[in-house]
Amino acid sequence: MTFRLRTIDFTADGRKIVREKDIAKPLLSIGRSAENDIHLPDLAVEPSHATIAEQGAGRVQVEATGSLGFGLDGQTSRSASVDCRTGAELRFGGTRISLGLEDDGAVLLTVELVREDESKDTAEKDGLSLSSVMPGKRTISWILAAIVLAVFLALPIISNLTRSPDLKQSQIIGDKAWTPGPLSAAHHQLETKCEACHVKPFQSVRDETCMNCHKAVHDHAPSGRLALARAEPGLGGKVLWGVAHAFGKPGPGACVDCHNEHQGMNRMELPKQQFCADCHGSLKDRLKDTGLGNASDFGRIHPQFSPAVMTDPVAKTFQRVSLDANPRENSGLEFEHKVHLDPRGGVAKMAMTLSGDKGYGANGLVCADCHRPSEDGVRFKPITMERDCEACHSLVYDKVGDTFRKLKHGDVAQMVADLSVVGANTQPIVTGRSRPGDYAAEHVYYANFSPPGGTGSFVQRALAKDGVCGECHKPVWKNGKPGVVPVTIPARYMAHGWFDHASHKQTKCADCHAAAGSTSASDVLLPKLAQCQSCHLGEDAPKGKVPSSCAMCHAYHPTGSAPLLTRRNKR
Repeated sequence: MTFRLRTIDFTADGRKIVREKDIAKPLLSIGRSAENDIHLPDLAVEPSHATIAEQGAGRVQVEATGSLGFGLDGQTSRSASVDCRTGAELRFGGTRISLGLEDDGAVLLTVELVREDESKDTAEKDGLSLSSVMPGKRTISWILAAIVLAVFLALPIISNLTRSPDLKQSQIIGDKAWTPGPLSAAHHQLETKCEACHVKPFQSVRDETCMNCHKAVHDHAPSGRLALARAEPGLGGKVLWGVAHAFGKPGPGACVDCHNEHQGMNRMELPKQQFCADCHGSLKDRLKDTGLGNASDFGRIHPQFSPAVMTDPVAKTFQRVSLDANPRENSGLEFEHKVHLDPRGGVAKMAMTLSGDKGYGANGLVCADCHRPSEDGVRFKPITMERDCEACHSLVYDKVGDTFRKLKHGDVAQMVADLSVVGANTQPIVTGRSRPGDYAAEHVYYANFSPPGGTGSFVQRALAKDGVCGECHKPVWKNGKPGVVPVTIPARYMAHGWFDHASHKQTKCADCHAAAGSTSASDVLLPKLAQCQSCHLGEDAPKGKVPSSCAMCHAYHPTGSAPLLTRRNKR
């Protein structure tokens, strides 16, 4: 059976975007983890929440695999057999999955976020009056207020103060009346363990209590620096914080200022752009020694990007440099993008020759021939000699019968051992195909380590500028032993910002990366701020631009993971 997955998203201006793909599998998994067939990045959904399996004759079996069930046509269930010909609606947290059957027999699963209607109907007045037999409204109000205070305030307080030490806080009489709502999915296991967070009665949850469990969560910055960076509140703000502190509320800057619990099984509200701008909009006015520039809106006030550029590949030393300074990096690699991407050059001709075996295009190499995206599509896999380079840059150094002998890439000591047994009369191996540049007589590609007639030992010729190693690597001799400078290419240039290549797959590489004109491996081929601003502007971007708040690229807690907004959009 084929499942047809149709995902419905909405742009900022309300325009509907529909994406559709077929999945030829007998069973689909649903959950918050990225490895699920239907990925729902919602805290109300468990990592492995449910499965949908074919039963034949247009029917599917839906089974809950976690501790939570799912909604089926308004009812909660853990197992159900659904006839797709009549249709049904499944509910997982804030996501609705509608089941149906296509004309070609494929089961259609339509996935979309539920748009909650915030309007509430007011109750109609019944028009009846009991004023003749009831006390006055003021008297009733005072009576009801006294009852409320006695039942919902005095009774829980007395019960808490007089409870025995072995009585749990969740067993206090009337305590549930104080609960504003159910916990989120991440904390639902603490529903009956109030004292896990509320250590002291009538006191707000403290940061140290949160850190007992969330040990790996780092604060945005040291507390002292945060206090200095925070804008001074006005007179009204000072009064409000004074009242809050009188009742034991921590802050400003406490965990509970942003993380509000008891809001139900919903998603956490994303921070607004102003939340960041309160400090970063005029940060340099309060933190004179900061190396960060002021930032309040990506389209209006934002500093130039400052990537971490490799300056010493041996010591693996990085330095953050603004792109306005046109920085140069030292990755330890000798490489020229222009030569490899020139559609009229020798590399292109060689790629055309190898296109049948290696799958290169008819016009030579393109970015995707070497830069392969990672499984999540965010970044790219490391370049490897065997997969990406060896098709053109052969490591063959000898031939015994019909068998070729080649060097082991990345192992200089093994290269020295292999070449030490090569006979002095060993002739270069002719491959029969052209090689770019003047490397051999009549431009024939010799699997050798330097042009014919080169002097020195085989090892010296291999490490020479035009040798098999020296073409791409910088040779070094330490204590008389040969070696090469290690190649260190960062997987992420901007560790404090997030960029997702999968979200930009409709954009050509050359639109952002000027690789076609790069003649040196030291070129930092990253787009500058203005390039990104051609599409992305601030939270209130005009029509035709992408609204981009701070939370799109930055996470408050420096964990290196994607911001919450990015994780939600990867559905």
